[in-house]
Amino acid sequence: MKFVRFLLIWISQNLAIPFWVVGHIHLSIHDFHELIEFVSSIGMNVIVGIGFYLDYKQHDRTTDTNQKN
Repeated sequence: MKFVRFLLIWISQNLAIPFWVVGHIHLSIHDFHELIEFVSSIGMNVIVGIGFYLDYKQHDRTTDTNQKN
């Protein structure tokens, strides 16, 4: 479970821009079925969003710990 959490955070920090480029430019240039385009774009954005949220929660916990000391 820790690895999955780390992986999601890593993906959101390192692959957010490439995912958005693929999701919004590449998928719109190529002629895929509309459902495949939609699901792929939403899926990549959801992965990045979950990673951002997990990183925010982790950062929030460390900030609270540092302020209490």
